[in-house]
Amino acid sequence: MSEKDKIKLRIIPTGTMHADLTWLLIDPGRMATRTQPDKLKDWVEVPTHVVYIEHPSGKKIVWDAGVPRDWETRWGPTGLDQFFPVDSVTEDMWLDSRLKQLGVEPGDIDYLLLSHLHMDHAANAKLWQDTGTKLIIDEEEKKGAFSFDGYNKGAHIKSDYDGLTFDTVSEDTEILPGVTLLRTPGHTWGTMSLKVDLADSGTMIFASDSLYLKESYGPPAIAAGIVYDTVAWFNSVEKIRAIEQKTDATVVFGHSADQLRELRLGPDEYYT
Repeated sequence: MSEKDKIKLRIIPTGTMHADLTWLLIDPGRMATRTQPDKLKDWVEVPTHVVYIEHPSGKKIVWDAGVPRDWETRWGPTGLDQFFPVDSVTEDMWLDSRLKQLGVEPGDIDYLLLSHLHMDHAANAKLWQDTGTKLIIDEEEKKGAFSFDGYNKGAHIKSDYDGLTFDTVSEDTEILPGVTLLRTPGHTWGTMSLKVDLADSGTMIFASDSLYLKESYGPPAIAAGIVYDTVAWFNSVEKIRAIEQKTDATVVFGHSADQLRELRLGPDEYYT
């Protein structure tokens, strides 16, 4: 198989937040107790990333959309700017800069696949407004994300995505050969993961916020501070685990600084 016949995949960092670890991992060993009332919380890196895929069909795909340049203004009304500051990012890491490094315009992208519509995953979705790009989310995510009035509902900020036209999926869906959306709800109404079958590197599963960290995965799975439906979340984790075991997949966690440092990172490096 020649290089042109292979999927080419890039994992591209798009800025790092910091937050208390409890938001990501409910770990009793790290929390204050009656006998340890002064135990310090952990202030940890919360990196974000997108995935850029060049498919042998000629189609281009972006998975997720990163954090916004104007995060302080946009997140301020929610109060979450105090808990998730985007305080470790350089000019070249913002998503619009990354697209330029890749030599593409938003309209060059055939599919924007959004794991869910939280503020750190869909904030730049409007870069694709009126571009002809197909925007795809889970049908339950769409219902939930448009079900409220007002500025936000938790980490869903309606102005990030209102006015956009979305196609939806209602089951695990192969978008292109080797590129499959997995329904893994629980973190939100319709959080999805992305499975990509690569010729040389094998299967990779991008779990987004279905799994923040390796510690989340376990076993046993350890839930996070932001989970909409805990039962659905546990079911989704075990679904990912079953696919990983069946395919010997690499699971890429949604916000793992340690793992990100071990991966090949774009735009210069890629997986095939």
